[in-house]
Amino acid sequence: MKLTPVLIVDEIEKSLPFWVERMGFSKTAEVPEGDRLGFVMLVRDGAELMLQTLESVRKDEPKFAPDAVSRAAIFVEVDDLEDVRQRLNGYAITMPERTTFYGMREIGVFEPGGHVVVFAARLAA
Repeated sequence: MKLTPVLIVDEIEKSLPFWVERMGFSKTAEVPEGDRLGFVMLVRDGAELMLQTLESVRKDEPKFAPDAVSRAAIFVEVDDLEDVRQRLNGYAITMPERTTFYGMREIGVFEPGGHVVVFAARLAA
């Protein structure tokens, strides 16, 4: 299992200098949202972090757009999405399964503490 935090921010451009210049992460992917960035993937020494704007979340999956209290989501990469689905049997799946541009099959839930958790498995090559 692999956990990747997704930090929801107002403006990615304000967050990038801290993560890239100060913390030594490298940008591996980005998705524009108009004239700004809506999403970026960052890595350093095998650790991965994603930044996504609140506006991008609202457009992508409005049910997961947090209020000012919760500004983070957890992205959990798993080998077997069906196993996760079975473990969630009877639990409300807020985001039905979808296939993403970055090669994953995903489902999403709110965990009991109210945080967004997205479980994702890589598509077969």
